[in-house]
Amino acid sequence: WNQKAVKITGYSRLEVLGKNLIDDGYIRDEHKESVKTVILAALEGKETENFEFPLYTKDGSKRIEILLNASSRREVMGGI
Repeated sequence: WNQKAVKITGYSRLEVLGKNLIDDGYIRDEHKESVKTVILAALEGKETENFEFPLYTKDGSKRIEILLNASSRREVMGGI
């Protein structure tokens, strides 16, 4: 969570780091399942490019379109 994300969303770094963005209220209910599917797929080694979903500012006044690219980090031997 960088300074630009803080400025755009109104959420501080401390409010977001270590939190579950899906379950802790950062993503609205109607988008939770699709975002969760993309993230779980990445954990299984399936990459997703250019997945869009809305994120609302902390005060709820603005909708921001997020473009998510999810991929797994792999170790030298190819494991996730």
